[in-house]
Amino acid sequence: MKRSWLTVLLATIPFVAAGQEIRVFVTSQAGDRITAKPPLHFAQGSAGASGFHIDEKVRDQEITGFGASFLESGAICLNSLDAEKQEALIRALFDPDKGAGFTAMKTDIAASDEMSAGPFYSYDDHPGEVSMKSFSIQRDLEPNGLIPFIKRARRYGQFVIQATMDYPPDWMLFDVNKNQDVNPKYFDALALYYLRYLRAYEKQGIFVDYLSLFNEPLIYTKIPAEKIRDLLKDHVGPLLAKEGVKTKIQPCEYNDRERAGKYWPVILDDPQARKYAAAILYHGYDYKDYDKIAALHKRYPDLPLWMTEVCHAYEAGTPKTMVLPNRDYADGDFWGTQIFKDLESGASAWIYWNMILDEKGGPWAVSPVHGNPDPNVQHPVVIVDRQKKETIYTGLYYYLAHFSKFVRPGAVRVGTTGTVSGVRCLAFQAKGGGMVAEIMNSRKQAVTVQLNWHGQAVSLNLPALSITTYLW
Repeated sequence: MKRSWLTVLLATIPFVAAGQEIRVFVTSQAGDRITAKPPLHFAQGSAGASGFHIDEKVRDQEITGFGASFLESGAICLNSLDAEKQEALIRALFDPDKGAGFTAMKTDIAASDEMSAGPFYSYDDHPGEVSMKSFSIQRDLEPNGLIPFIKRARRYGQFVIQATMDYPPDWMLFDVNKNQDVNPKYFDALALYYLRYLRAYEKQGIFVDYLSLFNEPLIYTKIPAEKIRDLLKDHVGPLLAKEGVKTKIQPCEYNDRERAGKYWPVILDDPQARKYAAAILYHGYDYKDYDKIAALHKRYPDLPLWMTEVCHAYEAGTPKTMVLPNRDYADGDFWGTQIFKDLESGASAWIYWNMILDEKGGPWAVSPVHGNPDPNVQHPVVIVDRQKKETIYTGLYYYLAHFSKFVRPGAVRVGTTGTVSGVRCLAFQAKGGGMVAEIMNSRKQAVTVQLNWHGQAVSLNLPALSITTYLW
């Protein structure tokens, strides 16, 4: 039967059921913690009301996920609890129904400042052994190692894994004490080192989705962007392609947004290097220069942006007046603001550094020559008091969980307009078509705003210092 032009036209207009239900989950200073509230309903909007307008026809980045890092320090703290509390903690981090449902995780390729179950190490500490005959991930298999930690988490949820490296084996550097740049004569050996790592983890049943060649180059390994570019296009990229490796390559991750904006074009403007680059990575330790990330997003729209590390740490410039680790709920608003700003700049993934630390902000590794001082107090997502055998979920945990739990992989950030002082709003269309709005009230008092969508509106009462998820 032939349809009239009016029938065809109506079929193209998004249908919004009158009184459509909105599910509500609140975290607030008053004590709510991802607490389900009575549902709300869209109704006819009132013109001129202060609030936000959502338009899913305006589309931006696709979300990869949210999470933190697998580190020996976290495994040590986790294993200090009794069995029941261990499982409760893992569930709270990875179960998408009963916990935060983390979906994007970082891990280390050998030593870093938080690989604290033993001395500084690499997977092949035999100088000049370019064939990697002695390559071994044995330490990662120990009870406080990364592999048991990752496998336990996988029992509760699914997530992509991104692995990165602070340093290659010391013998690949010109001089670990004076010149920590990689000697180019070892570029082939280093490419083989990465391959051995990926294959060894595969044998343990762990597929590493993304390989980042250098974590904070110029801070740790003192390798310039030009050499990262050449290592990628002439050595690592061709070797992994030849071997049929499915892991995607992320060339490096700079320690702040300014360096990311400055050095990523050196790598990506070379066509041979760019074909191997799967994403643009950066860290958030500057807490500024979001415009540099937005500019990268505009310049390379085909490459997703990942914020892959940030934390409060005295060594990273956190004022000594702030007590770390920080148990204050209000700290969540600070981290919520960072997440909002990075997503507004185009980030597809947001990964915190320490997932679990103890009541002292440790344990940390010590190797001053590798930039790992003593002490090195830091702040985690979850604090495990090893003395009292207690678990403390920080404000950061809850604000991050609002994103990881409700903004799932494949969701797309959509258009949001409107300005309300002290209030931020981000909206997403889920992979299955539903809508998610995250609204954060940074005011010390409650505020009412209006949310508008498809000509319908709903009045929202936002508690003081809160983040609220709306689903419909």
